[in-house]
Amino acid sequence: MILKITCIYNTKIMKNNNSVINIEFIAQRFARSFFKAAKCDSVYFLSIWFVLQTTLAYRNKLIVFGLLFFSSIYSSQCFSQINITGTVKELNGTPIRFASIFLKGTANGTSTDSFGKFSFQTLEKGNQILSVNYLGYKKIEKQITISNNDLSFSLILEPDQSAMGEVVVSAGSFEASDKATGATMNPIDVVTTAGSNGDVANAMRALPGAQQVGEQEGLFIRGGSGDEAKQFIDGTLYKSPNFSSVPGLIQPARLSPFLFRGITFSSGGYSALYGEALSGALIMESDDLPDKSSYLIGGSPIVGTAGFQNLSKNGNYSYGVSTRYVNYYAYSQVIPQQPDYFHGPEYIGGDANFRIKTPHDGIFKIYVNSSYNNIGFTEPDIDSANLKSSFQVKGINIYNNASYRQPLGDKWKIDIGVTYNYNSNDITNKVLNTSGDQVFIPGYPFNIQNSNVNLLSDFENAKIVITHFFQNGEALRFGAEQSYSQDKYTFNNTTTTVKDNLYAAFAETDINIAKNMALKVGLRFEHSTLFDKSSLAPRVSFAYRVNNGGQINLAYGIFYQKPDYNIIYQSILFPISSGDFNNQFDNLNFTSATHYIINYTRKIDNRMFRAEVYYKSYSNLIETYPVLNNNGKGYAKGFELFWRDKKTIKDFDYWITYTYLDTKRQYLNYPSLLQPNFATPHTFSLVAKKYIEAINISCNAAYSIATGRPYYDIRYNYGTSEPEIYDQGKTNPYQSLNLSISYLASFFKKWKNPDFTFVSFGLNNVLGSNPVFGYNYSYSGSNKVPISLPAPRTIFIGIFMTFGINRTQDFMNENL
Repeated sequence: MILKITCIYNTKIMKNNNSVINIEFIAQRFARSFFKAAKCDSVYFLSIWFVLQTTLAYRNKLIVFGLLFFSSIYSSQCFSQINITGTVKELNGTPIRFASIFLKGTANGTSTDSFGKFSFQTLEKGNQILSVNYLGYKKIEKQITISNNDLSFSLILEPDQSAMGEVVVSAGSFEASDKATGATMNPIDVVTTAGSNGDVANAMRALPGAQQVGEQEGLFIRGGSGDEAKQFIDGTLYKSPNFSSVPGLIQPARLSPFLFRGITFSSGGYSALYGEALSGALIMESDDLPDKSSYLIGGSPIVGTAGFQNLSKNGNYSYGVSTRYVNYYAYSQVIPQQPDYFHGPEYIGGDANFRIKTPHDGIFKIYVNSSYNNIGFTEPDIDSANLKSSFQVKGINIYNNASYRQPLGDKWKIDIGVTYNYNSNDITNKVLNTSGDQVFIPGYPFNIQNSNVNLLSDFENAKIVITHFFQNGEALRFGAEQSYSQDKYTFNNTTTTVKDNLYAAFAETDINIAKNMALKVGLRFEHSTLFDKSSLAPRVSFAYRVNNGGQINLAYGIFYQKPDYNIIYQSILFPISSGDFNNQFDNLNFTSATHYIINYTRKIDNRMFRAEVYYKSYSNLIETYPVLNNNGKGYAKGFELFWRDKKTIKDFDYWITYTYLDTKRQYLNYPSLLQPNFATPHTFSLVAKKYIEAINISCNAAYSIATGRPYYDIRYNYGTSEPEIYDQGKTNPYQSLNLSISYLASFFKKWKNPDFTFVSFGLNNVLGSNPVFGYNYSYSGSNKVPISLPAPRTIFIGIFMTFGINRTQDFMNENL
């Protein structure tokens, strides 16, 4: 099929210096080059059309076309490629996930999926060696002959009892991609962790280092705020992972965990490839092509969902669409809530994806998600016993992610990621009388309680990483990154606009010093045009394997992050001191944290023990007094214990975590070094999972307990012209027990595409405790209201049916 494309764009990009660059020629050359490489399949037209349509619409995107044009020159003809497929299993028939399969001496290869299956393409011919490798098993090197026919193999790996295992630098990180580690956290683990509600970040709260913060979404890691832990998808920053924030109420995630195949949770010391996170990173890798086509339908009293995923007959590309609608209004009428909802909470989401193999075992992926939320409630006004406060937020979010991964020759690989995120939140605050009518009262604070706030954000991120592989698993990674953000904050028709370009360059290398020692050294450079400041962040990690199968890891690194814009907006609109906004950013710089980490990890036979000690020093934190400045400071230190066991008790998986944290910081309006109100010294979690194969029932429980958190009433003292603590204390200890039971069945086994049916029942906070997370204070401080759960317990029941893909084997693999 002959494809032709005519680029009708005459797009001009306005740069910050007002120079004009015509990118029509670049776009045309890229399209022609890409289509020339795509003679074998017309669906390439869809992928390049999508990229041109979406990318050409954005501002400041020359870097995107540069990256994609650079990658296109490595594409080549694919009509003569041979498909090599097969399975990799243990002696007992259990599939082996993430085993490495490749043609020796080439860059052609792949890894097995959750069913032990693999598939890749090659242009090589003649006698070749097919190499199969997996940690803890004997390596296979099989002589094969490639002619003009596709090949398929069934391969059996035998355990290597003498192997000590690969030395992996892992200080501060849990990598959820290796079943044998005993510390997996994959999509099945996420959805079967009771109380997670399918949110990856919520599930990670059951791991060491995370605090049990129940009134706000996000990860609070080792004394860091929720803004100091970031999420990344396929290398690029995911800026708005949760629906619009609501005071005192945790909000759900926008994306399904089944989008991802690998999840790495880093509570410190993470790679130089990532930035903009002082405390930790949640690094997620999206799935490649699905195993087969499938359809999904599901529902409950509060949620309805449907979608499909279609895999092409030749297995070279796939596309899919799904939608989800959630509304808690009827639920809140049956089970009383605090606050009193007059709308929702209502959440609507839809997504689409397109994934295609490119020549020489590359892959190009596009993912688009669009979501809307509407939440409105009333509650007693904190400043008056005769009034009510009304809050409503309407949010729109559009997220686009395109990624491209391609081997380059024998020992090179390129990874490219492009992200665009549009986010808009309209917030309406009202003061109501007892009849529900809006009233306007002069004087502070009532004069600002009738307000309209709009937060409008455009965020774009482009990243390129080039990797060179050496012998013995050593590697060098280097690349560049650019982020553009434009934020508009409108308060009662007064608009503040903040724009920034953040440029970054990085390099990192993996070095095997000896058979049992490894070193990772990295360096990251960043420059912000908003602050006109630069940063240089060195990072070093070291691993030493001991004879008993354990490993000692050490890490040191400096991490930088731009100040949280929400803090800046609030200080602009509600200043506690005078100051010209136009000069505010002249006083600001990157906030920073220095991490020191040492841990001991032992993984053997589906058991894992881990002990970690850390110290973290904060500097240049944001203070709002006397003007916006970077004079804040702080520290966090402590130790953590983790034990996971999937063997001792038959068909039973459990893990235990304990976190000790000593942290103080002086930032925002804190008058001195204080323990932040989101941190507590002691946290304990127990997660247990039992899959009963005979009756296809999965039982899951999660229990957490934590000591009380501090709370403060900090107000500006006009007499001393300084912030002052008027009230303080600690909340009662926090505890929560969450349970979920799932029944797995197939009701239409004789259909062409049998169903996988998942009937789920969940009960959160089974004990009905009434945890207090903190207090809201009135303007005068005479009234304080506890921040707690909307209801003593949360109940969920639903049924979800997938046609085409049966996840029973996934449940068995992860729970047996």
